[in-house]
Amino acid sequence: MNVLVLLAFILFILMILIGGKKGARSFFALFLNFGVLLFTIIFMTNPYIDPYIVTLIACTVISYINLFFINEVNSTTKTAFISTIITIVIVLFFIVIVTENAMIQGFGEEEIEELSIFSLYIGVDFVKIGASVIIMSTIGAIIDTAMAIASPMREMYHHHPSISKKELYTFGLSIGRDILGTSTNTLFFAFFGGYLALLIWFKDLSYSVGEIVNSKIFSAEMITIFCAGTGVALIIPITALITAYFLVKKGENKEKVI
Repeated sequence: MNVLVLLAFILFILMILIGGKKGARSFFALFLNFGVLLFTIIFMTNPYIDPYIVTLIACTVISYINLFFINEVNSTTKTAFISTIITIVIVLFFIVIVTENAMIQGFGEEEIEELSIFSLYIGVDFVKIGASVIIMSTIGAIIDTAMAIASPMREMYHHHPSISKKELYTFGLSIGRDILGTSTNTLFFAFFGGYLALLIWFKDLSYSVGEIVNSKIFSAEMITIFCAGTGVALIIPITALITAYFLVKKGENKEKVI
């Protein structure tokens, strides 16, 4: 416990020194997001509540915290928030179809032995739970990408107010192309970092490449990466389009008032 407190204190000091007030808000946002996840788990295990609805509400609240609480309400966070919600809804439909057809819900063979003493008849739909887990794993990357595109687009428009919607949209796409590869690779290495022990276990058990690929745990994580990558790819044109429209439209309205 002392180690956790010490590490949290070090992180808090560094975030304040580097980020100032925004860094402090970012630190407290970690605990707010953790609280949202706890409530999400509580409601998601309720058989009378649809996990999809809980997931959409949780993603909306998390987006609100990470965008408006940390970065305050401005044109950048507004467009990033709208783009995030639209992308989440689109990706959710896609993930539901993939989850139902891939049948990756539930537990794999490697996990059954540890859970054999518990009853799996808990009254919840594991297909919906599986889709919700994937979308919750995707929300962080989508929010980061939305902010990474909307922020420089606002700066570009601030320095070049005469820029057209098409030019601003193209500028946003060019930024998205630069961060698309790094974002997807971040998701990929996060998987291998989190499941490195599992991969070592596969090696010790002399799993073949085919057995590893067809393992439910491995397949579920790879599908999560692909779905997250799909969300990151979709958020780029959506954010660029909404931000370009919002900024140019706002500029035109100001000119009409003047």
